[in-house]
Amino acid sequence: MLSGQDPLEWRVRKRWLFSASAFPGSGPGPGLLCARSCSHLCLFAGLPDPRCRPACPLSAVNLTVRPGGGAGRGRRLAAGLEGPARGWGGTGTKMSNRVVCREASHAGSWYTASGPQLNAQLEGWLSQVQSTKRPARAIIAPHAGYTYCGSCAAHAYKQVDPSITVDIYRTPLYDLRIDQKIYGELWKTGMFERMSLQTDEDEHSIEMHLPYTAKAMESHKDEFTIIPVLVGALSESKEQEFGKLFSKYLADPSNLFVVSSDFCHWGQRFRYSYYDESQGEIYRSIEHLDKMGMSIIEQLDPVSFSNYLKKYHNTICGRHPIGVLLNAITELQKNGMNMSFSFLNYAQSSQCRNWQDSSVSYAAGALTVH
Repeated sequence: MLSGQDPLEWRVRKRWLFSASAFPGSGPGPGLLCARSCSHLCLFAGLPDPRCRPACPLSAVNLTVRPGGGAGRGRRLAAGLEGPARGWGGTGTKMSNRVVCREASHAGSWYTASGPQLNAQLEGWLSQVQSTKRPARAIIAPHAGYTYCGSCAAHAYKQVDPSITVDIYRTPLYDLRIDQKIYGELWKTGMFERMSLQTDEDEHSIEMHLPYTAKAMESHKDEFTIIPVLVGALSESKEQEFGKLFSKYLADPSNLFVVSSDFCHWGQRFRYSYYDESQGEIYRSIEHLDKMGMSIIEQLDPVSFSNYLKKYHNTICGRHPIGVLLNAITELQKNGMNMSFSFLNYAQSSQCRNWQDSSVSYAAGALTVH
């Protein structure tokens, strides 16, 4: 079973927020920020599994976008939170003037490296989904290989309104720019530190959202920026602190937060095998466990979500980014903002029926403001 100390990650992008995974060695590239409250650098060995990295503790990523990003060029996307990683470029507050590109390191393995083929796949998945919660202010979506979670993630990205910048994040579709202005604002808080390019390219949590981000925003591809932020294993008080910090960006209707998170990682290779016999087959027990957590998230209650994790230790890799998002929502609710969150799809990589099986769960949902 996983303890509450397992590292998790988050990233933020203008107009979009992604929360990334907490696998060892995961993190954003040059210019990316990491929450100083991260407990330690995650380092896991072994080849990545498209369903989720072997024995991964958990993961999550966030992005935000808003109009007027960078040099007055329209919206910006803010990315979410992820796990801890090594500092980069010293402790100064200046960003590097050298243009550095974060390559699509998982293209060709976790998803196709062919732009036309990737575009066709994304269009296919998105065309099968309804826009029931549009425009979303935030979404939660998985970050596994597209073979496993591509169709599930479409339910979240279909709720994105594109009408709503470091260097560069590459995708097979087109490059995404990081918003240096917002980076500067976050850096001045003293709550972040810089991350290495190698750490970022080794991590998959945010990268798995970049093609969907590019596709959802393609009608405004020159008008938004992204803000990657990597976040680690936060305490409840730190989740509240970061929630308060990000709440002002969440309040802006021109921003979108994207939280990258899978749900239960079940099986011996994940060191987690919770089973409620009253639910029947193992996979049904997993679904019941996940949907308990999903229901609490829909209630927008960070305290109840934290208590749920303490009780069941569900291996939701983006639990900390989700906690930050829930605390940001709580801050806005204090000021009278009316919001609701609904999950739109749930899936599992496989159906576990015996103790030798393993699976990763995926869920897609959207936050709307009324």
